[in-house]
Amino acid sequence: MKKCLSILALAIVFVLPLQAQKYRTNTANIWFVSLTSMEKIEAHNNQGTSLLDTQTGQVVFQVLMKGFQFEKALMQEHFNEKYVESDKFPKATFQGTITNLSEIKFSQAGTYKARVTGKMNLHGVTKPLSTEGTIEVRDGKLIVKAKFTVALADYSIIVPVLVRESIANTIDINVDATYDLMTTP
Repeated sequence: MKKCLSILALAIVFVLPLQAQKYRTNTANIWFVSLTSMEKIEAHNNQGTSLLDTQTGQVVFQVLMKGFQFEKALMQEHFNEKYVESDKFPKATFQGTITNLSEIKFSQAGTYKARVTGKMNLHGVTKPLSTEGTIEVRDGKLIVKAKFTVALADYSIIVPVLVRESIANTIDINVDATYDLMTTP
């Protein structure tokens, strides 16, 4: 009986950490900036959803395109109707893997560099994407920050000649997300 209890205790010690490896956010802040000599355009979306599995390094993101908020309503309308065609392509997604997973100590407070490689789908086009960022482990949460650049042409986003000087060919995208540990029901 004592041996069975010891085995059960060991199983609990090893199995519980394996189950507590998934983190989630529904409030990832994703914003982009288009900067030209003519104009700076910036839009924010704080409704990005993401899952991160610290055991496998798998990470997935999804953001609804209509969730991006612009300073000017007309910019938002043009973004949704003419550029990203939000009714036809309602979301952007990313699926990837943290490639330096062994360098990140998810059980120890601190800030770690993270490299992620995967595929981003935007405007119906899927392209490979690799970037670096940071993962801060603090108070049972993961705080993830990353920045990368995308070329509009790579995702078949066409900018009309009339406004080409106001919209950059490459857009800086920023991600700032705080993940909570997922609990099983």
